[in-house]
Amino acid sequence: MSLPCVPRFFRRIVPVVCFAAFSCSAAIVGTNTPAPRLTEARVAALPADEAAAWKEYLARSAARRKADQAALAEELRKHNLKHISIPPSAGRGGRTLPLHRPSEWYAGDEARRIADIVLSFQTPSGGWSKNLNMMSKPRAPGMHFAPENSSRFAGEGDFDLSSDASWNYVGTLDNGGTTMQLEFLARVIAAGEETDTRRWREAFLRGLDYLFAAQYPNGGWPQVWPLAGSYHDAVTYNDHAMNNVLALLHSVASAAKPFDFVPAEYRELARKSFERGLECLLKTQVVVNGKRTAWAQQYDALTLQPTSARNYEMPSIAAAESASITLFLMQLPDPSPAVVAAVRDAVAWFEKTRIFDIAYRNVGNEGPKRVDAPGAGPLWARYYEIGTDRPLFGDRDKTIHDDVNEISRERRIGYAWYVDSPLEVLERYAKWREQHGRREQGGSSAPSDADE
Repeated sequence: MSLPCVPRFFRRIVPVVCFAAFSCSAAIVGTNTPAPRLTEARVAALPADEAAAWKEYLARSAARRKADQAALAEELRKHNLKHISIPPSAGRGGRTLPLHRPSEWYAGDEARRIADIVLSFQTPSGGWSKNLNMMSKPRAPGMHFAPENSSRFAGEGDFDLSSDASWNYVGTLDNGGTTMQLEFLARVIAAGEETDTRRWREAFLRGLDYLFAAQYPNGGWPQVWPLAGSYHDAVTYNDHAMNNVLALLHSVASAAKPFDFVPAEYRELARKSFERGLECLLKTQVVVNGKRTAWAQQYDALTLQPTSARNYEMPSIAAAESASITLFLMQLPDPSPAVVAAVRDAVAWFEKTRIFDIAYRNVGNEGPKRVDAPGAGPLWARYYEIGTDRPLFGDRDKTIHDDVNEISRERRIGYAWYVDSPLEVLERYAKWREQHGRREQGGSSAPSDADE
């Protein structure tokens, strides 16, 4: 069965954010703080039996980053070029490769032309950047592996400010990066003959090697690899990043079409990687007062505690990402009792946090605002405070609010503060439980050492 790319319990959850006391009136309730990066100093503080694997991981990441940069520098030298050119962007967000055409289309000249463009943008480490235009022309010698991905809003002290503006998202899982390219190549490979698809097969296997190398010792994946620092080092569920990897690995491991060309040794590596990733996913279901709830958007790489990302993305339970994760778990063909319990408890949290009688819509020149709408819903806030389930809303100045109408117009326009994706989970759950409910073990309480 091919899964579509979709949408250790904590001993103590300490969100990296400072909250004020709850108020029934709209208020600034806290200030977001930056996510800690994964560093040698932090790894050195780990117990010796844990530190070894992390030290090796950091060394591997640094070596791959250096090799990627050296490869681009060598192209400049070889072709007598003075400046790195920047590839065209396909725009911010979304998928940029055709993944839903009839199978015969992938055997045609256009698909093969695009496959060669995809191949040209693969980094020496085996991954791809995001937002690349891979429908037009191949990457030229001396051209960067990534388009301009810097935030136009990032200023001094901004969480989204790159530690190296010249090397941004060079190898990423964000916005479908890497997994999308592998999905596309697999379709072209499956539609062709082994003799004339060899270059794409080799690229696909390099891409799998990239995913294996980028996986943390605890089973998660960073948003960017080789590591780039800041929140990019966090285990990332935002934009379906980890779901996409797990779905791809599951399809490879099970030899599902169009991935049935993958050699047996890679299928076994994919199976082991998937199992470690799934274990991480289950470990990170947020536990409050001994009960599992749902998931955060990103987690500190070492502690697996919820952490921040951009200025307006605070440690919290994230409704949209949690819905995506729950739907992914519900698609597993043979869910374990642990998976069934995780789904059950996430569904209970979705039911608990539904919001009725409001809408989020444009109000004249003020942009989108929350308004009373009797009978409307359910909706969910994008973020909920861990422990209280209070909806939270962030602004570019790092302030955290309990009323979306109090944040800036720019952020209200530029972000989805309410979502309805958990509704699909609730609609599917009854039928799913009929099929898998007998696998349930235990109640909704997490192990005793997982309490908040």
